[in-house]
Amino acid sequence: MHESGMRQNGALSDTGEGPRERLVRCGVEALRDEELLAVVLGTGYKGCHVLQVAREIVERHPPSALFDLKPDELARLKGVGRAKAGVLLAACELARRGLRLGLGVLPVVSSPTDTLGLLAEIKDQRREHFVCMYLNARNQVIRRETVSIGSLSAAIVHPREVFLAAVQLSAASCILAHNHPSGDVSPSREDIELTRRLEQAGAILGIDVLDHIIIGAEDFFSFREKGLVGGDRRVD
Repeated sequence: MHESGMRQNGALSDTGEGPRERLVRCGVEALRDEELLAVVLGTGYKGCHVLQVAREIVERHPPSALFDLKPDELARLKGVGRAKAGVLLAACELARRGLRLGLGVLPVVSSPTDTLGLLAEIKDQRREHFVCMYLNARNQVIRRETVSIGSLSAAIVHPREVFLAAVQLSAASCILAHNHPSGDVSPSREDIELTRRLEQAGAILGIDVLDHIIIGAEDFFSFREKGLVGGDRRVD
């Protein structure tokens, strides 16, 4: 098959390497959410490769939301259809059963770099994604949730959206994170003000904001490392 045909049916990414090849070469942990979804979907449709299909789905429905979609809703997603919807449902159910059996190992955060693997899929997004990681008393991440998806330069976030899940999960603490599509990870004045506001809200609720990570394609910024959050409290 010619390369153009392979791109059309979704076998290649924009860099010339397909998600299946990246999975073999780098391991499944290295794949972004859209790449994992692309592996499950297998192919795109005429004129649109599978990575683009998967990327558009993830932008509208974060992975956690896919679990809640009904079969007909999945089937109506562009590029999915009934057959692929069935595959997605089966994959989601396998994940649920694995978690119920205790097969899911909760990641432990002891330093800002421990969060980077959990943020890999947002670092090169074209819009700002604001993510919150909720931790238990042992600093294990019990849930990671995309709170807001914004524009090229901002994601609107309200404290109630950040702490609703924290209260429901009885989380002991949380770590905030968002990407800068520009690649410049320096915090803006708005980033600093938002972090302070969320830290104050967390203090009222008894939920520590341990850090705020800004991530870009090649670098990251930790509010904790720079002394901008947490005071004398330590993640570890």
